Amino acid sequence: MTALPASTPKKLGLLIDLDTCVGCHACAVSCKEWNDGGQFGPLTDLDARGADPLGVWFNRVHSYTLDMDRALGGVDGPEHRGGTVLPQGQDKASAPVAMTLGGPIDAEGMSLHFPRSCLHCENAACVTVCPTGASYKRPEDGIVLVDYDKCIGCKLCSWACPYGAREYDQQQGVMKKCTLCVDRIYNETLAEEDRQPACVLACPTGARMFGDFADPDSEVSRRTRERDGRDLMPELGYAPTNKYLPPRPRQRCADAQTTQPAAEPLPPVLRWLDRLLSR
Repeated sequence: MTALPASTPKKLGLLIDLDTCVGCHACAVSCKEWNDGGQFGPLTDLDARGADPLGVWFNRVHSYTLDMDRALGGVDGPEHRGGTVLPQGQDKASAPVAMTLGGPIDAEGMSLHFPRSCLHCENAACVTVCPTGASYKRPEDGIVLVDYDKCIGCKLCSWACPYGAREYDQQQGVMKKCTLCVDRIYNETLAEEDRQPACVLACPTGARMFGDFADPDSEVSRRTRERDGRDLMPELGYAPTNKYLPPRPRQRCADAQTTQPAAEPLPPVLRWLDRLLSR
């Protein structure tokens, strides 16, 4: 089995803001584009336009609808106000609870978009379970990678990963995963501002940040402290490097109607223009 480094001087990872993620999938598409032609490509697609498409995606975005009965009451009591979220299109009777957030969720009909990729855990079970050393954690920056030449496609790493971050390439017979665009962030032929993961550069709302979590003065470390950044499933003990910022409190619709001043009627000319443009 493969050993983990005792420690790493850097802990490079992503900080994802669930408050500002709009579920546009720009991160997933840009990741696919960069890595398909990069050092860790290709990212195979099978029957891409057929009835049952299958492909390798390093980054996936899942959308959920809040179970408001539990979110407003709180799964840990009304003081904690934790939110339980369900996959969109499914009700409480038919869908399992997908994830619980301890964040301050207080909204009606709120949707949550959850990007998922490798979390580059400090105690990465996907590495220690690998029988060939194909999965490994870089000692210089903590990035978890896969050496395709050593991978035998046994899928032990995917079974060990509780986050579902491993992707099996059926065409090549090897496991693949997010690389934090390691072939980009150290590429000195790129401008310094472009040496970031493709998903970070593509996000239109700034919901993704890249940095060194080992540096307490880095932007990602500061934001994590300020916004109470969370580990995903911390009880498992894998110590993910990537962090998630929980959604901020939302104003209820009823409260908004009572606190917002009534809108003044439009002048006749603007009403006419509004009708004209609405045709």
